Order: sequence, then structure tokens, then C-alpha cells
Amino acid sequence: MLLVKTIRGMEYVAADHIRERLGDVKIEVRPSGYLGLIIVHSGEIEKIKDIPEIETIIPIKIVCKADVDEIVSKAEEIVGIAGEFKSFAIRTKRRGKKHNFTSADINVRLGAKIKELTNAEVDLDFPEKAIYVEIIGDKAYIGVIEGKEERKKYTPEKVDSRKLLSKISLVQMPYLDDTSAAKEMGEKIGRAAQAFEVKELIIAPFGYVKAYELEAFIRGVRRGQLSRLEIQKKAYAREVREMPVYVHDLYQTARDKRRKNNVLIVTDPVGKQIRDVKDKLRRDLKYADEIVIFMGSRQGIPKGIFRLADYVIDLAPYITFATEHAIPASIIALISVYEEVDV
Repeated sequence: MLLVKTIRGMEYVAADHIRERLGDVKIEVRPSGYLGLIIVHSGEIEKIKDIPEIETIIPIKIVCKADVDEIVSKAEEIVGIAGEFKSFAIRTKRRGKKHNFTSADINVRLGAKIKELTNAEVDLDFPEKAIYVEIIGDKAYIGVIEGKEERKKYTPEKVDSRKLLSKISLVQMPYLDDTSAAKEMGEKIGRAAQAFEVKELIIAPFGYVKAYELEAFIRGVRRGQLSRLEIQKKAYAREVREMPVYVHDLYQTARDKRRKNNVLIVTDPVGKQIRDVKDKLRRDLKYADEIVIFMGSRQGIPKGIFRLADYVIDLAPYITFATEHAIPASIIALISVYEEVDV
């Protein structure tokens, strides 16, 4: 049996191509009504694995009741199917709201039992074996995949950008317009900043600002952050870091952050192109205790802050970024430089 995953809405197209390849086999499209899923009652992966509408194929070896105790009772059988291994990961996907357990419950209990049986270590990033537990309605479908066959975002040769992101403090001037626009822009900024799981976001006005516009902006930041955080928790097989958010005066923030081993960066069109500073910047990113990036809003960062900065960088000459693009553009540029660091 194979569990085939597709992009939502492509299930029937994929199923037609599967029938062309495999002939008269039983195919369940959208089992229990869940989009993006097909159950194929065949084990012939090789004949269908190049169908472009298919995203993932999991060979299912065990089908049992969707119950934690029942699933854990299959541990010995799973180990027998997997063969010898020194590391493993449990990948559980639970569909439906009527279960009295979470995906984490299965990961913890089944993982503990398999570790007890094999003395293998849990490795969520690069496991030798990946054990999939797919909960569909009242059934659990269990399969084992070689770790190297998983389609992975993370491979050993890639630089872990989290080493850089954990040192980045974003200093964002608030977008202050009418309350509706301020809230909308705050959502975009909160979502963008949380996506990178940076060290912190500092909302940094200066002088007198309109209280209700600032309040709307902050509420927007929180809403955007939480919406992204929920997506991250579902998408990552690791603990997600919730980014702290602070409010502090822009000038005082610049003074406070100007410390030994900190790197202060302002993004502004008057700055140098990143190609002209990348060699020195690369070294500084590697050894910095904290990397502080200042970003303007409807108005740019005051020129006086430039005197406290280690770098003033023009990320895209002759182009002015929209406010919501400054965070991803700045961070991705720094990641590109950092990737060349020998870590």
C-alpha cells in the first residue's frame, strides 16, 4: 500500500496518471475527505514516482486503529521492517479534531519505545530511518523511509542560517499612518520578523508619536507574529522560537547597542553596495555577539544614527524598498554573505 501526497486540488489528476501506470488497482482519492491524499493499494513505487503531480510517496506497511496505545504496540513490528539503524525520527501527521491525543504524544511515546528496543538515537534532521505515522480519520498508516530518501530542507552541506539569525536584533521604526494602515503594516512586519526567528524585534519610534497609531501598529505586529508562529509550529519538526518584541526610543537603542563585538547596520540608499563591503562584513558577522539592523518606515532612519553604525548598506541601488520588504531583503542579503563563512 502507498500513501501518495499531492498539492491540494491535484488528487484526481494524479490518480488518473497512477491508473495509467498501474492499471486496475484500487485507489482511494481524498480518504475520509482529506485533500491532498491518495491511498494506492499497490507497492509499485518505481512506476509512479516520476509523476509530477505527486509530491511524496510513503510505503505503508502497517495499518491500525488511530490510538496511541495501539500505535505504540506496533513498535517491534516497525523495528523489524526498518532493519538496523543507529538513528531515527518519528514524523506524525494527525488529521481531524476528534482524537484524544496530539502528534507530539505519538512522537514521544513511540520514539521512546523504539529507542528502548534498539538503543538508537533520535535525530530529527538527518535520521538513518524516518518513521511516518499518518493519521487519517480513525486509522493510522505507518511506513518507514530511508533518511537519505526524504526530501529535506536541511542537508549537512548547508550552512545553518539559525546561527546567524539568533544574533540578529531588528530595530524597526513604526509605520504610523491612520490606525487601519498602521495595523495592516504591523501585521506584515510581525509576520516577516517571526519567520526568521531572530533574537528580537525592537519597535523604535523617536520624539512624539500618536499613541493610537502606535498601539494599532503594535497590535498588528503581534497578530502577524502569532499567525506565522502557528504555521511554523505545524511545519517544523523542531521547537520554534517565539521572537521577543520590545519598544524603545530609536536613539537610545542605537546608543545601547553600540558595544564591543556588536555590529550595527543601517539600510539606506546613501550607503555602499553590499559587494563593496562583503569581505569585511562576512568576518564581522561570524564573530559578532549581536548584529543590529536599523530599518526605516515611512521616513528613513535619521542621518545621525549613521554615525553610530558600522555599516550603511544600499541593498538595491536605485530601488526603494516598500516597508514590509525591508526585513526579508536585509536578512536574506546577510545570509548570502554569511554562507561563505567557514563555520
